[in-house]
Amino acid sequence: MRKKSRLLRFTNNFEVKEKIILRDHLALERTKLANERTLLTYIRSSIYLIIAGIAFLNVKEFEHIPYLAYLCFFFSGLLFFIGIIRFYQLKRHIKVMYEEGLFPEE
Repeated sequence: MRKKSRLLRFTNNFEVKEKIILRDHLALERTKLANERTLLTYIRSSIYLIIAGIAFLNVKEFEHIPYLAYLCFFFSGLLFFIGIIRFYQLKRHIKVMYEEGLFPEE
């Protein structure tokens, strides 16, 4: 009998249920990966906006419009929190779908 590793566990083990088949389980795994990829995209975009804001503050030609930098910082934070919220909403939705087996029957 193999010992379960608690250190690195990225996915749920497939369990045979009446309404879920392997194809549906694999589709859920793809959806989880897409959700993680989308979160990383939100974070990357947020970092780009922070960099743009810093650039607007430091470039001499843009000294007369500092509000543009602050606008970048504001939208960076907003984008970051929207990404986090959407990630956890979809993660919770996927968990409910998997645990309750709410898949349409073919």
